[in-house]
Amino acid sequence: MRFFLPPAILCFFALVTTPVSATELPDFTELVEEVGPAVVNISTTQKVKQRHGLPPGMEMPEFPENSPWSDLFKKFFGDEGGSIEEFDTQSLGSGFIIDKSGYVVTNNHVIRDAEEIIVRLTDRRELKAKVVGTDPRSDVALLKIDAGDLPVAKLGESDNLKVGEWVMAIGSPFGFDHSVSVGVVSAIGRNLPSENYVPFIQTDVAINPGNSGGPLFNLKGEVIGINSQIYSRTGGFMGLSFAIPVSMAKSVIQQLKTRGKVSRGWLGILIQDVNRELAESFGMKQPMGAVVLRILENSPASKADFKIGDVVIEFDGKRIQRSSDLPIAVGNTEVGKRVKVKVIREGKTVSLSVKIGELPSEEELAQSDTPKKPAKLNKLGIVVGGLTAEQRRRFEINQGGVIVQEVEKGAASEANIRRGDVILKINNRDVKDVAHFEKLVKELSAGQSIPVLIQRGSNPIFLAIKIPKD
Repeated sequence: MRFFLPPAILCFFALVTTPVSATELPDFTELVEEVGPAVVNISTTQKVKQRHGLPPGMEMPEFPENSPWSDLFKKFFGDEGGSIEEFDTQSLGSGFIIDKSGYVVTNNHVIRDAEEIIVRLTDRRELKAKVVGTDPRSDVALLKIDAGDLPVAKLGESDNLKVGEWVMAIGSPFGFDHSVSVGVVSAIGRNLPSENYVPFIQTDVAINPGNSGGPLFNLKGEVIGINSQIYSRTGGFMGLSFAIPVSMAKSVIQQLKTRGKVSRGWLGILIQDVNRELAESFGMKQPMGAVVLRILENSPASKADFKIGDVVIEFDGKRIQRSSDLPIAVGNTEVGKRVKVKVIREGKTVSLSVKIGELPSEEELAQSDTPKKPAKLNKLGIVVGGLTAEQRRRFEINQGGVIVQEVEKGAASEANIRRGDVILKINNRDVKDVAHFEKLVKELSAGQSIPVLIQRGSNPIFLAIKIPKD
């Protein structure tokens, strides 16, 4: 007697009996043994001064004349006096050795304001390091230690990275030396709100505080990135980590080694992204490019016939898809080089020629972007300016806000607003920039009390301001 099985049953048996071929996952053990010794732990000591004063919002009590309490309060809590305490703080980071003579690469934020830097090797040697140079804009720092027979990490190329490629990080998260974590490249050329000059490599490699400055390796054992920061709502790893591409870092390292500083190309314009509505208003088929909002005085752009409203779509032969592409392209251009720039102006493509200048310091840029003190101060009696990239990093403010530059007698001073405060909201409205702040102030009605959200140091504070009557 013969039995016939249905086709579906036959397919099932075929699947069960056929061997399953699986792609083997990479083995990182040999790679760790090969490259691990070139990774170092970096510990720093900083001097911190802290003034003990009255809590925000509290005012100095009024004492009778010649009261001993008056002098005591002024000594410990007064604006001019106060008790100042100085103490040491320690921080940890990572780094890697790039040549046998003792050059070590790390992040600028790892060693910023450090009084002492100690580099600890895998053989437990602890050596004092000197700072060769730092570049806050790319967050790269170059150190030097005096030692011989040092293991070296080979620098690779990050320009050919592909999304999905395996990568490995070694560092000291939370002080746990030489911790290894692996993952894949999630994206390339990623731009972050507080960074203008770095096209980050995004990975899902577990990075935590202490990993900063450590190397990101490919499967060949080459450094293809410098682990720099994470995106997190908890302070710990959430699957999004960012590394500085080594192809860009090589130029920075070489300039730091030879000159102690880094020079970048500069155009001298303020820009924003082009969304769908703007593209339509400019007569463009699709959103792309960077629209010019402002042209700084005596800048290369001011001498090259740039106009407010121009949409930059090509720079030195490179297409500008997003506004964040332009600072990177300009910054990587040799100072003094003349380049062609294509812009869309009133619906037509216009070609411009511009000689690239050298990017000024953050302080010089802040001064050039600060409006001149008006003859008549605003209703609050203050002068504000835009936040620099360094200030945004320090205050951890990605967008919006203005910084108080001058405070004269008036509503703001009476409300205890001080120079250096960052104004985030006024009358419950977010402050976008200096022009927007002045517009909001003009709209305030005389005699009303309004809430103002400021950030003083790392602390947000609400203050109430009474708008004076005209």
